[in-house]
Amino acid sequence: MKRVLKIVMWVVLALIVVLAAAVFAGLQMGERKLKRQIDANPQPVAYATSAEVLPQGKYLFDSRGCAECHGANGEGRVMIDKDGFHVRTPNISPTGVVARYTERDWVRAIRHGVKPDNTPLFIMPSEDYNRLTDADFAALVAYSRSLPPSTGPGAEIRLPVPVKVLYGFGAIPDAAEKIDHKLPPAQPVQVAANAAHGAYVANMCIGCHGPTLSGGNIPGGPPEWPAAANITPGAGSIMPIYDTAEKFRAMMRNGKRPDGSTVNAAMPFSSLKAMNDTDLDALYAFLKTVPAKAAGGR
Repeated sequence: MKRVLKIVMWVVLALIVVLAAAVFAGLQMGERKLKRQIDANPQPVAYATSAEVLPQGKYLFDSRGCAECHGANGEGRVMIDKDGFHVRTPNISPTGVVARYTERDWVRAIRHGVKPDNTPLFIMPSEDYNRLTDADFAALVAYSRSLPPSTGPGAEIRLPVPVKVLYGFGAIPDAAEKIDHKLPPAQPVQVAANAAHGAYVANMCIGCHGPTLSGGNIPGGPPEWPAAANITPGAGSIMPIYDTAEKFRAMMRNGKRPDGSTVNAAMPFSSLKAMNDTDLDALYAFLKTVPAKAAGGR
């Protein structure tokens, strides 16, 4: 019996050593990843100087998540503060982190998930914005630069050790890893309630629902977040309950399913409710055309 206990003790000790070594290695690799240089080769988009673009810029700022993450005036806010996971977003008003941004720096950050020093932005869903047309991009930047100066505190990110380790081993990718930096900007399509425009709008969904929109666990999300839903027509899809554009539009605005139940608050409803009817109907039309995928494939 003593021999068996001794063997068990050595096995447990070996496992602890292996686990500690894996954690240490993951942390070290994560630090190196955050310091890596990324040559995104961003092509600058000229600043829009006409006030005529500001309404479209505000619409994008409000409906595509900028206000939800950075605050209505870009002052930054605490997005997550739970179980050792603390994220305060940066102040992106003209007196914030973007004060010295060049035209190229705006492209680098928003489209590519890369800081001005060419290191990756860890929490920035640039994959959702990578396909913005130059016109929409310029309007969004123009509106951001028109915001009132704010003295909000700077960004602050504290991550639990498991998240750091998973990031180091590649289980949680940053935005720069998800983006094809060689893709040219999307070409404009007519703004209409059709699938062609809906495909453009749907780029805002891929950060959570995945490139195929089939959903699944959201890499790097807080542990209480549920798996993202399958919004393709495939097995396990949630779309059958939205058999009309009106039902889909209502859910995106009020966070309620047709049966009155509440959709999880991980969905960014404070942004989605700002979307206009054309964008929502176009998105709905597009989702009916995407290839069917089984739930969870992202």
